[in-house]
Amino acid sequence: MRTPSTRSPLWRDRRFATYWAGQGISQLGDRITELALPFIAVTTLHASAPTVGLLTAAVWAPNILSLLVGTWVDHRPRKRRLLVLADLLRAAVLLSLPVAHWVGAVTLGQLFVVALLAGLGQVLYQTAYPSFFVSLVRRDQYVEANGLLSSTRSISFVGGPALAGGLIQVLTAPLALLVDVVSFLVSAVLIGRVAVEERPVEKSADPVLRRAREGMRLVLRHRYLRASLACVSTINFFNFVVAALLILFASRELGLSAAAIGLALGIGATGGLLGAVLAGRVTRRLGVGRTICVGAVLFTAPFALLPLAAGPLWLRMGVLGLVEFISGFGVMLLDVPLNALQTAVTPDALRSRVVGAFSTINYGIRPVGAVLGGLLGEWIGIGPTMVVAAVGGTLSVLWLLGSPIPGTRTIEELDRVPDLSTRAA
Repeated sequence: MRTPSTRSPLWRDRRFATYWAGQGISQLGDRITELALPFIAVTTLHASAPTVGLLTAAVWAPNILSLLVGTWVDHRPRKRRLLVLADLLRAAVLLSLPVAHWVGAVTLGQLFVVALLAGLGQVLYQTAYPSFFVSLVRRDQYVEANGLLSSTRSISFVGGPALAGGLIQVLTAPLALLVDVVSFLVSAVLIGRVAVEERPVEKSADPVLRRAREGMRLVLRHRYLRASLACVSTINFFNFVVAALLILFASRELGLSAAAIGLALGIGATGGLLGAVLAGRVTRRLGVGRTICVGAVLFTAPFALLPLAAGPLWLRMGVLGLVEFISGFGVMLLDVPLNALQTAVTPDALRSRVVGAFSTINYGIRPVGAVLGGLLGEWIGIGPTMVVAAVGGTLSVLWLLGSPIPGTRTIEELDRVPDLSTRAA
């Protein structure tokens, strides 16, 4: 482990820079898959709104298993190997779609299987990541590290959709997925080269279900974790009401091509990049908690503008891009400080279990939102559904107001937060 005397910028740390590069390449590939999968369903297989909602739900459905996977991961000594395994699994799964396309055998059934298995790989990655993260960076670097990682994610949203749209237009959606396959392989190689001193793992003879309950109990009893979980779960529920319909809305109702959608989303994603760059500065000015509250509102409120997209092509693209810009800026103000806060208050011995418990609810709610979005879009129309989602998501900030989060100014003051893990059993 490095000593706190090192004060050089984190991006100059070779180990962090290596991981950061792999994460950035993988994020760019993810943007292609996010556009390509629904495009295969909508344009190639002519799927309906409820079917597209179910496909979006399938991507996130494996998160229901996050608690059990996280409990298992907590007692695996080498988290880095699990990250590599997760990348390789997702690469293999996605490769099946271009192969099926070459032989003319792509089906909705295969899309759903790919979505489920890729989602399972994501669950493995996200539960192993927190322990790897705290072995890679110091506590006083949490906000800086999350800011850098989030900036890369935001950059991928700037260039990724435009690249995805162009590749889909030229190569077709199934062949465009090959880029994400390569990105996962590159990420696996780079993560494998990051040398970290992983923290010792506690031995336990307790059964998996009992240890899983400890993680869930801590999340539900911890004032910081409980409030943040309620807030982001509400946001994600309504966000995926929108996500299930966005490509369908842009393609069928706005009449935009894959390239136009990608360009609009890419331009709008500069808001996320700006938010990632400014998140540290805003956090220092407003405080950790207030920045989280502002981000929670800005993330979801812009969805209400989507039904206003009409008129000439530039205006339809402009409204879509503006919504993405404001929402992207808000999500970075939410994610960067909130991730740092959660990392700071979570006990080492329960990190993967806590992330698993958190993800079981937070990500597990996404399929429900996606399915509801598909049904509401068919029932009341896509425009009114967007407004409902905007109002519901904005109200998520109410969960934070009764907690100590809005009053939290710095990560360092969280050192005084009691460790509840000893009382979780």
